[in-house]
Amino acid sequence: MSEQPELSPTDWVRKQTETILKQGTTDGVGINGMKVVLFTTTGAKSGKERYVPLMRVEEGGRYAMVASKGGAPEHPAWYYNVKANPRVVVQDGTTITELTAREVDGAERDHWWALAVDAFPPYAEYQTKTDRQIPVFVLE
Repeated sequence: MSEQPELSPTDWVRKQTETILKQGTTDGVGINGMKVVLFTTTGAKSGKERYVPLMRVEEGGRYAMVASKGGAPEHPAWYYNVKANPRVVVQDGTTITELTAREVDGAERDHWWALAVDAFPPYAEYQTKTDRQIPVFVLE
């Protein structure tokens, strides 16, 4: 893993990440009052670390990464990074943990999808905007 993870080229995502890094915590940073978690992934091709702030979906110390991309027809770029390099660093508040991600399906995906929609209701709308089933990774 590289020493300086890259920030998102998307302005609002980059600003959100910069706020987390400046404050040293994900607390107080979110979308419409809903919490985010900062993930650090490793690029599938580049091998570079990249920051990915996503909605906080957690149960019993396990986290979910929801590859919604706002309901776009394609997966977000980070999806391919996690598929290729499933070791992910998770920052929740000031706690930083390294976990392993795996894509879930069937009843397990249904369970985590329900948790995701509870944590961030717009996920349900995002699913209606795309023909793809939005992927969910569980990190443990």
